[in-house]
Amino acid sequence: MAGHAAVAAMLLRFAYPRMGAARKRAVTKWWSSKLLRILNVSAHVEGGVPDEGDRAAMVAANHVSWLDIFVISSARPTRFIAKSEIRDWPIAGWIAEEAGTLFMRRHEWRDTARTTERVHAALAGGDCVGLFPEGITTEGDTLLKFHSSLFEAAVGNAAHVYPVAIRYETPHGGPCREVSFVGERTFMQSLALIIRQREVIVRIDFAEPIDAERATRRDVAAQTRARVASLLGLETGGMGPAGSSGPRGSPR
Repeated sequence: MAGHAAVAAMLLRFAYPRMGAARKRAVTKWWSSKLLRILNVSAHVEGGVPDEGDRAAMVAANHVSWLDIFVISSARPTRFIAKSEIRDWPIAGWIAEEAGTLFMRRHEWRDTARTTERVHAALAGGDCVGLFPEGITTEGDTLLKFHSSLFEAAVGNAAHVYPVAIRYETPHGGPCREVSFVGERTFMQSLALIIRQREVIVRIDFAEPIDAERATRRDVAAQTRARVASLLGLETGGMGPAGSSGPRGSPR
């Protein structure tokens, strides 16, 4: 892990600024895929992944772990919208910032407007932009409300929004809750838990994209949540699976 992080630091410091967009995406995909291999995380992708020629693509996924970003980028290199606190994480925060992550301060309306403008620019420039509309993480067995504000950029750019469902499993098929980044776990504690797992299987399901042109952001958020819920086998209108009263633990 330390060696792989050092490779990222050198690439981002010396090579990345000189690369074209296509080369940057290739490097991001390679680095993310290798990170998963180092951690013994086997990724299984289903559905149609946004292709490089999509005019404006946005990925909206349920949020379980900090690994989600690299899981998705291993299938389709993506610039993610993330909370500003990630900047303070050791090494990982600097890597995320240099790689083009779009940071925002939660609960600040003015910063939401600024982030929307930056997302507009990224989509217009041909980048695939990713977001976690729940805003916080769960253990993967519930689906919280999808906040609609960040879908405004998708509507403004007539983007294709790809709903994505992420599930972490043990080799026996049960949920791997050790991967989830919930409660009071720090980044280093979470990393240690993941390293202790012999093998983790992550399933990434891409649903049919939603065309945001001539739609409202609330409609796009509702449709996206419904499709993610369907992929996860959760009740579309509820907060969790049948018989569940809500999320397990205290989401971060």
